[in-house]
Parts: sequence; structure tokens; C-alpha cells
Amino acid sequence: GWAGCGGDDGNTREVDDPVVPVVPVEDPRLPDGGTQVPDSGTTVPDAGTGTDAGTGGTDAGTGGTDAGTGGGTDAGTGTDAGTGGPTETVQTYPLPSAPGWTFYNQELGAPRYVYGISADQGGNVWVAGGEEGLFLIKKGENTIKRFTLSEGLHPFGRMRDGVGGPPPGLPYLKVISVAGGPAGTVFVGYAGKPPQPGMPTCEDEWDQSELDGREPDASVYKSGDADKVTLKADGTLDVVHYDIHTGPTKVGAEPRGREKVCTIHRIAYDPVKELVWFGGNHGFAMGDAKFDGNVPSYCWDQRPWTTPGFKWEFVCAGLYEHVHPHISGSKGELLSDRYFGIAIAENHDVFFGGQIRSTRFRYGTNGDDYWQAQAETEDAPYSANRFDIWADKVPDYPTAADRVDDNVSGMAMAGNGDVWVSSFYFGLARLGPNGDVQGKVMQDLVNYTPAKGNTAAMAPTSAVATDPLDGSLWVGANWWGGITRLKGGGTVKYGADVFGTTLTSVSAVSDIQFDRSGGKRRVLVSFEGTKVAKTGVVTPGLIGIYDGD
Repeated sequence: GWAGCGGDDGNTREVDDPVVPVVPVEDPRLPDGGTQVPDSGTTVPDAGTGTDAGTGGTDAGTGGTDAGTGGGTDAGTGTDAGTGGPTETVQTYPLPSAPGWTFYNQELGAPRYVYGISADQGGNVWVAGGEEGLFLIKKGENTIKRFTLSEGLHPFGRMRDGVGGPPPGLPYLKVISVAGGPAGTVFVGYAGKPPQPGMPTCEDEWDQSELDGREPDASVYKSGDADKVTLKADGTLDVVHYDIHTGPTKVGAEPRGREKVCTIHRIAYDPVKELVWFGGNHGFAMGDAKFDGNVPSYCWDQRPWTTPGFKWEFVCAGLYEHVHPHISGSKGELLSDRYFGIAIAENHDVFFGGQIRSTRFRYGTNGDDYWQAQAETEDAPYSANRFDIWADKVPDYPTAADRVDDNVSGMAMAGNGDVWVSSFYFGLARLGPNGDVQGKVMQDLVNYTPAKGNTAAMAPTSAVATDPLDGSLWVGANWWGGITRLKGGGTVKYGADVFGTTLTSVSAVSDIQFDRSGGKRRVLVSFEGTKVAKTGVVTPGLIGIYDGD
């Protein structure tokens, strides 16, 4: 059932990155901060600057060229603190105050840029703080603790060097996603390490280096992925790394092994199946939530994979990877990238939403058979399971001009088996259980902007979550707004009156999740914060927790 995703000798990248008016230097959702017009034909102003080192690849298992579609890494031009370019200026604003809300800013220990927020089953709140690391607000406390590489975070895989040692070169820490697990445990997603100028991204380095006839940079291709982090009684961490790759001899088209998924945009935990789902660049993966990192010694066998008796098994990684509801472009290139949408259905199927297409991964339907579920997403007879929510101009083999990329930013289950899908451009869509579009929402959202001239209507949306207490839908604006709550046929809007004009005018709501550890509503919200590369102006992010009605 494995599809190979190798490299080629040319730049076949064909997917434009989402573009917004104000881009943080290190926003993982927007690796290319250029000023191009999106495929939808919507013109947007001043996207800032950035670099895009995305290169191509060949997916030998699916009969097309795998363009890698941008590599999925953050090609920002500085660290969280900001380096190079114009002098940095931090734009301060008063800490918001509103009934039912509690806020944390930098002065109270929050990170400058806030990429994600989640709660574990014990009610502890975990925050993705970019290059500053992982942050924790323990249940019943209001102080924030920070964890970095020094405390054991492990944003890199292990080498086949006989002992499973770290890759050579400087490690790169950037926490961009979190999902609460059992009490005291959080699953943490990282961004891959940005490459040197002109070099391949972490998605392509492994394949391209072979084509170039050089030694691959392990600090790049082994960077990123995810950790399972558990808080111990003494306040220290127990960290288990998920090296999201497949070793040698397991993929027919890639016998030397596969290293493609490295930047983890979203994570979802299934406590019943004890699984953790990773939405990344290029594709998605499934991990064993019980994985403890203890693996057989043969996992680190440093001999060439062609050596008689060489062995590598999936137990070495504690996961299966990767799947993508890809399509082929007009040149035969494989198009797949940025899986920000993950929603677990009642029967333990999983909806995944990407930049190009979305799918229902029929894991539960097929009796927990990952390989059959992969076939029913990727294989030709199941093309209907690759959803084009905001339809391309042509159904098959689109050119760049024909494409209207969905740019899915999040997913959340609705009460009757439907699933809500948010888009970085197009607001919301509601899909039926088999992916048929039930309806779309744009005008009701807090940041709806009507069409004007050649500019299409927009409601850029960056996060979505279903309230477990009343089924209302909480929707985060990608910019220009705040939060919309769709409830009982009406809307409640939390905008500048709650969060302040400064924040809502420039910063995305990067994540919305719920603390499900108690019987009371507790909504967790992260505002990412921004840095405008052209001016150096920084607007720090914010943590918000709502426990009102």
C-alpha cells in the first residue's frame, strides 16, 4: 500500500503559498511571504517578504511528479526575536479585559508568538511558543513555565549510527502545534529547520542530495517532527520523539528509506484508540500514543541497507507515514501540501484537510486497517474521496491558472457526522460524512469583506472548533477580526471590543481548542502575533481563556 515520494532533478514546485497582508517572519502557515496573487485571483496587499526553497520530487508509487509543494518548512528570515532587516519595533497594547476572559501576554510569561494552545485530560494548558519553546499553565495555577532544548525537547530524529544518536549540525527548535493527551501529557509538533540559501527544504533534502551526489544534511532532513511530552512529579519532562519517516526496505519505490514529512502543522489525539494523528507538510501520519521510544537495536543499524540481513521495522518509529489526497497538475506533477485540518469522526475515521484536497481517511471503517484506508484515499478508484471543496476551474489536471486551492486551515466535527472546514481564504464549508458540500458560510463571519472591483469577497479563517457543551462553532479570523461563534442560528462576535483594535487588525487566531477535563466550558484561544518584515514592527501574540456562557 505504500506510495513512493522521491526526488527529481528540477524545481517542479507548482503550489502557491497562502498570502496575507501582514506576515510574521516565522509564521509556519505561510512559508512564502511573497506578494504574488493567490490562485483564486484575489489580490491582497503587502504580504511582507520571505524565501521559498521548495523543490520538486517524484512520487514513483502514484505515477506522477511529487512537487513537494513548498517543502512545508518555514523559510522565514529571522528568529522569534527578529534578526536582520530593519530595526525591530515592538508595538505594545493594553492587556484586554472582558467578562469571562482571562488573558496572558509577554509580561505575564507568554511567548512573543503563540502558534497553538491545548489542554491535556488533567486540565493543564500547553502552548506552542515557536522558537521560544513549549509553555505550560498547570491546572489551578496562573503562572507560565517554559521548556526548551535544555529541558529535553527533541525536535530532531535519530541516526542509523549504531546507537540512535542525534544528527550532526545545530538543532533547530520551533514549536508550532500542540494537542493535549492523557493527564500531564501533550503531543508537540515542530517546524523543520530552514535550509541554507539555495538548498532544499527538509522535505526534499534527503532525495535531492542523492541526485546531487552529495552527503545529505541530516540537521535538515532529520529536523522537526513531533514529541510526546509528559510532565513528571518533580517538574521535569519525559520526552519521546516521533521520527516521522520510513526506514529502508519498506517502500518499493524508495528502498533507501523515506524522509518527507517534517513540519507538523496540527495534531489530534484519539484517546479511545490511543492514537495520535499528525497533519504535516506533504501528507499526514498516524502514531502510537503509547510509544515509549524503546526500540530494538537493529533500528540503528549503520550498515548499508543492501547488506544481507539488514532489517528495519515500523516499531522503530512508532508510527506509519504518510498519506496524501493528492492530485496531478497539468504537467503530471503531484500536488499535496499543508494538512492543517484534522477531525476525528465518531467511528474513528479521520478527516484531513490540505491546501489542495481533503479526504476522509477510513481507518475505523476498515477495522483499523491503515493500509486499506490509505488505498481508499490515494488509489484511482477512490478519487471521490479526494474532496475539492472550493472547486478548481477544471476537475482534472489543472494548470496553475485553473486551480482554486482550498487552503484548509482547520476542521471540526459537527453533531450529526458532518464536518466543518475552515479556509485561510474562503471562510467555512460544511461537508457531509462522504465529503459532499452541505453549505458555506462567509458573510456571517467577523472579518467578512465583500467583493470590490477585481477583489473577490473574503473571510480569511485560521481556526475552527466545536463546543462540546452546546455544539456551537467557534471560528477564528486569520486577520481583520477576532472570533465568531455560530450558535443556534445566530452569531456572537468577539472582536476589537474584547481583544482590542491593535491585535485584531493584524494577528491571526492561530488555534482554538477546548479544555474537556471538567464539566464547565473552557475555551482556549491563541493569537499568533506578527512581525512585518518590511518595517520590523512586531505585534506580540496573546493567550486567551474563556469560561463564560
